Amino acid sequence: MSSIATKRLNKELKELLDPEKGPPVGIKVLNTDDLKVWTLSIEVLGESVYQGEIFVLRFTFTDRYPMESPEVVFVVNEEYQAPIHPHVYSNGHICASILGSEWSPVLNTSSLISLYTGSMGKSDAEEGKASEVAAWMWRQPDYQSQRPVDNDRYVRSAPLSPKQTRFHYDDDT
Repeated sequence: MSSIATKRLNKELKELLDPEKGPPVGIKVLNTDDLKVWTLSIEVLGESVYQGEIFVLRFTFTDRYPMESPEVVFVVNEEYQAPIHPHVYSNGHICASILGSEWSPVLNTSSLISLYTGSMGKSDAEEGKASEVAAWMWRQPDYQSQRPVDNDRYVRSAPLSPKQTRFHYDDDT
């Protein structure tokens, strides 16, 4: 790994593990043994259709970090699932412009963590609906339709890394 990437990642990791600041509320650092791959859990707090759910994000960094965004995916296995969200495929790949064309070296892992916790903290309540309605929606069988429109096709033929995908961004996320 390049010295720039190593220095930057060590700094970010130190801040994330700082006993006084620590990670944001609801975030647990699960594994950073390999500086190139970090695993964090997110427990969604607050009123949201995801309230109480725990998701796991895996950050994979290259030698080009921070000039190039990390690969960020939700871990999908027997224990964890990707959230049902219009920008998250069922295999854990995330379609977000901030991980592609909108990436900037001034961004860091903390800003990405804030982005994901913020987007999962959003619910239909933000559109003026009560949280009970959001919870009801979450329980509906057709809530699966909140996956990206091309979820099934994409997952069948997706590369191992979402960085090898040219996503089409329909909105500003």
